[in-house]
Amino acid sequence: MPEPVNTSEDAGHILVVDDDDRIRTLIKKYLSENGYRTSVAQGAAEARRVMGTIDFDLLIVDVMMPGESGFEFTKSVRSASNVPIILLTARGLPEDRIEGLERGADDYLSKPFEPRELLLRINALLRRARPVALNRQELTFGECTFSVGRGELRRGGELVKLTAGEASLLKALAQKPGEAISRQALAQQTDTAMERSVDVQVTRLRKKIEEDPRAPIYLQTVRGVGYALMAD
Repeated sequence: MPEPVNTSEDAGHILVVDDDDRIRTLIKKYLSENGYRTSVAQGAAEARRVMGTIDFDLLIVDVMMPGESGFEFTKSVRSASNVPIILLTARGLPEDRIEGLERGADDYLSKPFEPRELLLRINALLRRARPVALNRQELTFGECTFSVGRGELRRGGELVKLTAGEASLLKALAQKPGEAISRQALAQQTDTAMERSVDVQVTRLRKKIEEDPRAPIYLQTVRGVGYALMAD
């Protein structure tokens, strides 16, 4: 028997959005047994109604749903919230994963999957999304200030919404400001499966940090190596 995955006493509240009754039931049962409060929704419309009354710590969203797809729902949610999102799909093509990340998802899991792997990915995302009280370092670059401990970015004093993946990448770069970090190392530090996914996250971050994302000053590409965050 595999060892149980440790979760905190206040593990969090998760919403599972999937039109498959069997999948919803299995995921809810497994997560509940591992300490998570879990709610379910049959589709995007029902999920919005539930989210209107409850704040969730993480969403698990099926891609291939009738009506509004998981991709469309993720993009809509991300425009107003930085809640971590894991996409589930029966299609495991790299193009689908990239599209999911571009729409704002933080992680992507292909069906069929091991419930234990899903649980480990949830734990990792929630650890990155929650504040780290002991690390209060702040970096300033241009109009932006990034709190490494809180994973919080402000531009011109205004809070900038980051996905868990974006915050994780910015934290990794902020640990060594001014130094080039390889795409492979960034992928490992942020639990990203592919280096291409790092490129997607960098592109999204530049839109939030740079005056001109096409000519970045602070989040720079270091040719032949990877990326560097140039702090003031």
